[in-house]
Amino acid sequence: MSLQVQWLTMAMMLMSGVGMGVVFDGYRVLSEELKLSRWFIPVLDILYWIAATIIVFQVLSASNEGEVRIYVFIGLLIGVCLYHWLLSRIVVRTVHAMIRAVKATARFAARSFMLLVVRPLQMLYKLTKLLLAFLLTFTIFLFRIVLQLVRPLWLLLWWMLRPIARPLAKWMNRLAGPIVHRLRLHERKQAIASWAATWWRRLFRRKKAE
Repeated sequence: MSLQVQWLTMAMMLMSGVGMGVVFDGYRVLSEELKLSRWFIPVLDILYWIAATIIVFQVLSASNEGEVRIYVFIGLLIGVCLYHWLLSRIVVRTVHAMIRAVKATARFAARSFMLLVVRPLQMLYKLTKLLLAFLLTFTIFLFRIVLQLVRPLWLLLWWMLRPIARPLAKWMNRLAGPIVHRLRLHERKQAIASWAATWWRRLFRRKKAE
């Protein structure tokens, strides 16, 4: 392996160490902001190290065809140390600022949605409800006025049809009388009423005895 490839691998491992530090700090700050439960943190740590190992191996395969030498670990260690000495605070502050910006954007979007969508819909619902109540009241008012206007005509019509209505009612009574007598509706009505009264008295006595 040439010296140029070795230096390239060293530089790639150094950048990989810096990247591992950036991802670790970002993940740590994000887990604190999200207030994840303690039992979930070890699972995320394991996933982080698995992902970091896979990515580092892919970088190593691209730089020196996957040969593991001592300078690979030295490059990773130097990259991680340089990151924590020079960039860790900056990255942590940047991640915090990004999280605050995302929260502020989410709050702004929620308030805008409330003001532009929810509030107008609520006002439209109240306005529609008020309008329907007004229309119902107005309709009832008009119906009463119409009834008052029609009542004299109805009384006049009834006065005119009364001579015809009485003989017609008598004729209907004579026609329906035999049918009622055949069906024994009056007797059945009395029997049902008697049965209901007897049942009610028994039920009342049973409840009183209990």
